[in-house]
Amino acid sequence: MLSQKNLISWQHALPFWLSFALIPLVWVAALGGGWWLVLPPLVTWYVFAALDGLLGLELGNADPHTPDTELRWYVWLTAAWVPLQAITLFTLLAYVAHSTHLNGWEKIGSFAGMGVISGTIGINYSHELMHQKSKAERRLGDILLAMVLYSHFRSEHLLVHHRYVGTPRDPVTARYNEGFHRFYPRVLKDCWHSAFEAEKAMLARKNRNWTDLSNPFFLYWGLQAVFLITAFLIGGLAGVGLFLVQAGIAIWQLEVINYIEHYGLTREHLGNGKYEHIKPHHSWNASHKATNWLLINLQRHSDHHYKPNRRFPLLQTYSEDEAPQLPYGYPIMSMAAMCPPLWKRIMNPKVRAWRRKHYPDIHDWHPYNKAENPKPR
Repeated sequence: MLSQKNLISWQHALPFWLSFALIPLVWVAALGGGWWLVLPPLVTWYVFAALDGLLGLELGNADPHTPDTELRWYVWLTAAWVPLQAITLFTLLAYVAHSTHLNGWEKIGSFAGMGVISGTIGINYSHELMHQKSKAERRLGDILLAMVLYSHFRSEHLLVHHRYVGTPRDPVTARYNEGFHRFYPRVLKDCWHSAFEAEKAMLARKNRNWTDLSNPFFLYWGLQAVFLITAFLIGGLAGVGLFLVQAGIAIWQLEVINYIEHYGLTREHLGNGKYEHIKPHHSWNASHKATNWLLINLQRHSDHHYKPNRRFPLLQTYSEDEAPQLPYGYPIMSMAAMCPPLWKRIMNPKVRAWRRKHYPDIHDWHPYNKAENPKPR
């Protein structure tokens, strides 16, 4: 039985505000150039990986029924990040695009570092915001996604991923034995298409065409155009290029995490296109303390899929009996994912053990990729 913890006071929320300390890193990198450019990824990936090792796991759970009125420090966190990221992104663009002490590669490196921040924090916070009932919070999430030109992620995540996770209809569920370098180009293409088709189908059920202005893709395209035009006005074509660099790095980081979260985990097909209900054991879980501070409990992914509307401080962690556990936090697992042989050596035995534990009567898993029911013993 995992312990409970209180989280109402600002002191309990403070560790999650660590993300704001990453903003000065991109400025130090841009001002210093050279080896200073490695500072944002060094801290975000490697330092937090080391902190996970030092600080260990956080196994306490908050009361999941805590009302929003007692979570203001956590709500303010995600809302405050949006203007801060926008200001940082475009003031940094103005500085770097016109700087004379940075060569071309250093300018690209500066915005690769910015992409580390807008991906690690910005997209992650947009994920929290898009799940909220408040329209204002959902719009803040749209703004964050538009800053990395990945606005369709909202439609794909809410209408496709959460509905079809662990099935062949979900592009984001990484297949067993699928290396990241095969997963990545597939998901870039399939996610946009599945998101557009999901919104198109919703409009069709209301007897509307996809060209109806209520289609959120018009909002997505409009916001993205605003940010691209702003980048051009600030830095010309070079400014647009740097903007695209940060967006590309941010998207790559998102999809690495998507790859990790459900690798090889599938829901049993019940026939007639139906699958079992989503349960905690259909997502990889991790309780590493430092990275959960940085990623606002994203690693408690089993509970997020089980209860998608829970705000991040209320997400529950699970024991090994209830949900499969990653051996390390997301930073180390992301590095492993870049080397498919290493990734498969770590994760494939865990997937096979998961199958034996949760689905002992299924021995043929190949039909999963054909959306068919595996044969029982």
